[in-house]
Amino acid sequence: MSRAFVKEDDSGDPPIIPPRAALPPGATNYVTPLGLEQLREEFSDLEAERAAVEANHEDEANRTRQLTILNGRLSALSSRLASARVIDLKSQPVNEVRFGATVMLHTLGGSKKTVRKFQIVGVDEASIESGKISYMAPIAHAVIGAKTGEIVKLKMGRIEEDVEVVSITYAG
Repeated sequence: MSRAFVKEDDSGDPPIIPPRAALPPGATNYVTPLGLEQLREEFSDLEAERAAVEANHEDEANRTRQLTILNGRLSALSSRLASARVIDLKSQPVNEVRFGATVMLHTLGGSKKTVRKFQIVGVDEASIESGKISYMAPIAHAVIGAKTGEIVKLKMGRIEEDVEVVSITYAG
């Protein structure tokens, strides 16, 4: 059979579009003002990347594959932007853990004293490296509603520990 009639990119595998962070059906897509700004920047970056790929006609098969992936990512991101509900951190109660709070916890009892500090943010903003956890995370559920000085039980796998809410701040 002549190669003239066979597609070069005939791999049969559809392009894989990376999923966004999980947001359960019916859950509100809360975001901080910074989180909304980051989503908008990501959208602009993806649009610029798509424009560059559209302009490149050297490798049509690769171009089509890249455009499929970029269009899928843009579609998912558009949905997130459309459903985003921005929470004004200045309106949150200063002595109670709510969405957007940066919380410091101290472990009570035991031989190992642990200090944990994290900010509760939207699912798209969450980043362990940056000390930001999703409001959907179990540790966030455990501390939301707690006040400064309150003792909260954290369940970390099979281990349950008592922690004290040492500080609560809301950075703008």
